[in-house]
Amino acid sequence: MVTLTTVLKSGGRYDVTWVERLNAGARRSIPGLDRVVCLTDLDLQVAGVDVVPLRHGWPAWWSKFEAYRTDLADDLTILCDLDTVFTGDAGALVDDSMAAMEDYFLKGRLSTALMRWRGSELGHVYEKFKAEPDRWMQPGSCGEVPNSVHGDQVVVDHLLRHGGVMPEFVQTRHPHLLDFYDPLQVEQGPIIIFIGESKPDTAIQAVQDVWRETRVTADGFRKLQLV
Repeated sequence: MVTLTTVLKSGGRYDVTWVERLNAGARRSIPGLDRVVCLTDLDLQVAGVDVVPLRHGWPAWWSKFEAYRTDLADDLTILCDLDTVFTGDAGALVDDSMAAMEDYFLKGRLSTALMRWRGSELGHVYEKFKAEPDRWMQPGSCGEVPNSVHGDQVVVDHLLRHGGVMPEFVQTRHPHLLDFYDPLQVEQGPIIIFIGESKPDTAIQAVQDVWRETRVTADGFRKLQLV
């Protein structure tokens, strides 16, 4: 069973529409994807998505730690942020190796915007955070991280490093799989990752058109052409 998991925490700019569009894009682009799960504290119904309640009330991005819960474990889990845009064949995500995206700003450190693991092999990350959430949410709990906002990915990186289970970076294992959004880049994808203030709903029209597409089937795949 291959599952894509995302998290929608109330109080931000995202709503059910983002879940619908991520679901459609992922199902078009990931051959072999069996299930899409959305962890949320909202009362949602989304066709084709299994909505699972958040348990802990952890604020903002800290809710992403629930994605590692062992009761959600599948043969393969792909964790993906809601503002991800799929533009073509992302079948490389279905791979048995653990992997995480390398952070755009902090080279050599992982980002939780895109991760992949097998079974319950990251369950210990959830358990450690759950045992002391206030400690881990405190800036400085993982030592000095220059030029970084203290968030979930800082803690995940810290826990995995200290546990000796650092995953391979997605960009290393799959060098042509993702691009960071750039309005001036002619060819982007098959996965577009948004950083900073850039978001799909304010992107250039070609990216918005792909993001808003609700069909879940496609005749073929190619990288998004912006000209």
